[in-house]
Amino acid sequence: MAIKKALAVAALAAGMLQAAVAAIPLDGRVYDAYLKTSPGKERKAFLREAFGGGQFDMRDLFELVERTKEDEWGVKKAATLDKLVRRGLGRAGGAASDCGRRIVAVRERVVEPIKKKYNIIVDGVHAYSTEGYVEPKSPAVREALERFRDRKLGLMVHFGIYSQLGIHESWPLVDKEAVWSRRLVDWQTDGESLKREYWSMAESFNPVRFQPDVWAETARRDGFKYLVFTTKHHDGFCMFDSKYSDFKVTMPSCPFSKNPKADIVKHVFDAFRAKGLTISCYFSKPDWHHPDYWDNCGLGQTVDRMPTYDVEEYPERWARYREFVRNQLLELVRDYGPLDQLWLDGGQVQKHQGLDIRIEEIVEEARKIQPGLIAVDRATGTACENIVTPEQTVPPVPMMVPWESCITMGTGFSYRYDDTFKSERELIHLLIDVVAKGGNLALNVAPGPDGRFPAPAVARMDAMGEWLAKNGKAIYGTRVLKPYRTGDWAFTVGKKGERYAIRLWQEKERGTRTLKLPEEFAGKVTTAVRLSSGGASPVSVVGGVPTFQFAADDRADAYADAFELK
Repeated sequence: MAIKKALAVAALAAGMLQAAVAAIPLDGRVYDAYLKTSPGKERKAFLREAFGGGQFDMRDLFELVERTKEDEWGVKKAATLDKLVRRGLGRAGGAASDCGRRIVAVRERVVEPIKKKYNIIVDGVHAYSTEGYVEPKSPAVREALERFRDRKLGLMVHFGIYSQLGIHESWPLVDKEAVWSRRLVDWQTDGESLKREYWSMAESFNPVRFQPDVWAETARRDGFKYLVFTTKHHDGFCMFDSKYSDFKVTMPSCPFSKNPKADIVKHVFDAFRAKGLTISCYFSKPDWHHPDYWDNCGLGQTVDRMPTYDVEEYPERWARYREFVRNQLLELVRDYGPLDQLWLDGGQVQKHQGLDIRIEEIVEEARKIQPGLIAVDRATGTACENIVTPEQTVPPVPMMVPWESCITMGTGFSYRYDDTFKSERELIHLLIDVVAKGGNLALNVAPGPDGRFPAPAVARMDAMGEWLAKNGKAIYGTRVLKPYRTGDWAFTVGKKGERYAIRLWQEKERGTRTLKLPEEFAGKVTTAVRLSSGGASPVSVVGGVPTFQFAADDRADAYADAFELK
């Protein structure tokens, strides 16, 4: 209910509200009446009748807020938090009234920040936590995170029934996200028909040229150190033979179920492990096909990303859903070999949104099976968010916690026909930028409907691999080194204190031979050794600027050159 959700905003900042409502007399009647109701349906009905019917006014609302606690309400949808404030302004006589001014102040200082905090996903792009990182208590998890930070480059793969049509993954099912998620759907304007078409793709999914060994060898050859693979996206279609779902790649009506490699997750995980890469197991917490998340798969109704029912009014349904998620996650941990991470997507499913699946308990159980397992519960700011995951962006400054930018090589996470890919230069510069700021890059490459990586994508992976083969010492196993990123320079430091400077070249700079380091290195560097050739150049200070030239026989790389500073 809007009033209940909106109350949470004020409850989260009672200290701010005290000053704002100091002049409003409180008589205790609403709070006393509230306490006499039972939690759940009765309490919701009381609030609906009391405030919706005008029995109580704004002073009663403020009193109720003052006397209740944050965890008594929870926050479900940030967009609804504003509704009561707008309603309150009307009752208060507008923003110009004394009460109205107080309400506006509350809105600016309390409501807007909370809306921003809890608006987890915008146009399908996930927010990421920027503060409040919780250091893992487990030594095994901390050690696993250090190994993760050493790897630097991961391959992310989104693969599912959506790959057939070259559209957004899962999101076209969501009516309230249609403006952006159905942009690629040019053959259908009726949302209901589109949803039926989407669900029917499970019965045509048949990637006959699926070759996980080729994927894995390409990744190994080109310097990728780990895999992030979609075992299940939000649409609920399992790419593994789950015992807890009939909507899966191995269901009899799916053509690929007859293929010897039908359990796609098993074959992908095994292939990548065989090539020495570790596994990050992507799993969507929301499942829009499950009857205890969306009624009737969202058909016959207008759906958003949230459940189609009130989980407080129907706790038994949410309990069933919670158990379903637990069973599938533990199934993957137990039956699909060694995992480095559980990469949990769908940040709206979290306690602060009123959708608590008790992920802490699930992770604890999973770690009993696989000690040291990293949990990546995105944008929750909890002890289960061991890695922060910016999406389609790189933080402007270094973050001193484990983090990973998941960024697409093409225009989206899923396969697109005639897609446009980032250039080789862009990709190499992207990796350098991420690493210089202390992060990892999970570069997404989407297979086509036949199961192959697009040839242009493979060519770009190969270019990255060639560059890394010559300059990898400045990337793998490094940590941040001031000044991190400045101009066309990036800096890293090895575990033994080796200092690396990477010069990013733009196309117009081809033929440059003189290089100038930032002034803070003046007097601290005598020699720059180019990693790709071993050529050593003396560094001299010219006008306060450390300067050197390429060794006589060296030429600048097409994209970037890495030097060890001695």
